[in-house]
Amino acid sequence: MSGAIASFTSMAIAGRAVSLELDTFEIMTYRSLVGLVIVLVVAGAAGTLGQVTRRNLGLHLIRNVSHFTGQNLWFYSLTAIPLAQVFALEFTAPLWVIVLSPLVLGERLTPMRVLAALIGFVGVLIVARPTPDSLQFGQVTAALAAVGFAGSILTTRRLTRTETITCIMFYLTLMQAVLGLICAGFDGDIALPSAESAPWLVLIGCAGLLAHFCLTTALRLAPATVVIPIDFIRLPLIAVVGMMVYGEALDLWVVLGAAVIFGGNYLNIWSETRR
Repeated sequence: MSGAIASFTSMAIAGRAVSLELDTFEIMTYRSLVGLVIVLVVAGAAGTLGQVTRRNLGLHLIRNVSHFTGQNLWFYSLTAIPLAQVFALEFTAPLWVIVLSPLVLGERLTPMRVLAALIGFVGVLIVARPTPDSLQFGQVTAALAAVGFAGSILTTRRLTRTETITCIMFYLTLMQAVLGLICAGFDGDIALPSAESAPWLVLIGCAGLLAHFCLTTALRLAPATVVIPIDFIRLPLIAVVGMMVYGEALDLWVVLGAAVIFGGNYLNIWSETRR
């Protein structure tokens, strides 16, 4: 999960850097194309391309539509509100995962897992502090992105029961490249990246692929309700990045919310270790 945390943070910085030149559909298109090339090269060298099967195409499609939607909303939110708020609202995804895991994955919903999720959610509210007067469209899109990510997490967990990481990564990049081309080309105009944006897009593609590789590997090794709360560490990290790189204010509410989120995360890990 440490690799996923670093990768998602890098994606946020790179995504904001190219947002003035490309729209979110175009960013997703180039991100997926870069990732597809990497998957084909690495899998070809490792001799694992034969692991790509067609037996769960429907579930792959559901996973990638869910993630594609969430990722586009996430990239948009990066341009609309502070980074710490984007990540804070994104972290409602573990609440959806914990609640839906018994229905989708058959995992047991223990009282301690519920308590840990609620503590984490309280921390998110402390950081975001949404009110009817201050609610922004970017906050809404970030919250909806979390729903998309939760659907992706749950279907990934299902896929890891029968599919290899190579298979999951192949359909991730291929299907989302097709979805990106359809959406970006809907108006008949797909912008080509400039020389300044190209390195950022390569970083987004590499970081996105690495993040999903790390997340998928983690989900193969542990229940979703254990893996996902660890991702809360991204919040204080991105808050510091926002302050140092973009001059975004780092106030005591962010520190307090991050401490509460860490408390919920630690409680969940402590409980799972004892069991």
